[in-house]
Amino acid sequence: MNQLRRTLLKAIGLFAASSAWADDQQSIQRETDMQPSAVKPRHVLCFLGKDDSLLHPPKAVAKMIADFGFEIDRTYSQAKPDPHMERSFGVCWDRTFPNAWSAADEAAVTHHKSVLYVLSPPMEQHKAVAYSGAALRIVEEMIEAGATAVKGESAGVAHGLKRWMQLASECKAAAKTNQGLAVTAAMSRACRLAFAKRPLGGDVYYESVGYHFVGLPEIYVAKSRGSDRDAARLMDEIADAMAERGIDAVLADRKLSLSRTSQYAEDDFKFNPYGIVHVEA
Repeated sequence: MNQLRRTLLKAIGLFAASSAWADDQQSIQRETDMQPSAVKPRHVLCFLGKDDSLLHPPKAVAKMIADFGFEIDRTYSQAKPDPHMERSFGVCWDRTFPNAWSAADEAAVTHHKSVLYVLSPPMEQHKAVAYSGAALRIVEEMIEAGATAVKGESAGVAHGLKRWMQLASECKAAAKTNQGLAVTAAMSRACRLAFAKRPLGGDVYYESVGYHFVGLPEIYVAKSRGSDRDAARLMDEIADAMAERGIDAVLADRKLSLSRTSQYAEDDFKFNPYGIVHVEA
């Protein structure tokens, strides 16, 4: 078992966690003990393939999926095209990162012949980054095994294969520290860029969706503050700070408050149990 895989397994509790990691996470948990929702987020990864071999990943990949506590969904996976995928991917492509997908990626969606869904276990807040890192490892391995398109179903975000592999590489690099391997704020950022979508345009705010997959509240930025690109930069700045310094410290420093009101029902994968931060004009 490679070292990063072992580190992720340790961080999500499938091996005994290191004392340093446990101390850090207890500190984060103390900040969020007042969190009232019992909902635990869950990744749903959607893979497309060129034939039905997608539904039977290589043994090493299947073992990795199981080792991380993920599972293949056999109810909705299918060895035939899904006519809704072209429209779904069209809505979900990440439009923030330059050239996040290519014409070849669009063609792969159009001509897919099979669909595979992989589900994470319900995630506790202090293990969310580790599970999202594991999800990126699964994405990387599935692409190398022949998956032709990938979408993070839970938040509705899709990248081209090249971008997925870049994010997986950034996640692995971010886990490396002077002390070896660890779950870091930089790893949180890579996972957030992979599995969250922003900025979505609402009536009053530019909105994020999917920040709960790294254990953070959503960030809504008032549209009157500037353009959608300005909003995306501010979302990233605040989320990076929260991952580095803690949610409560950043809220206090920026004089921001947390709202528990959500437009999503609690049984919706997009529901964020950690709330929403509104950045007003």
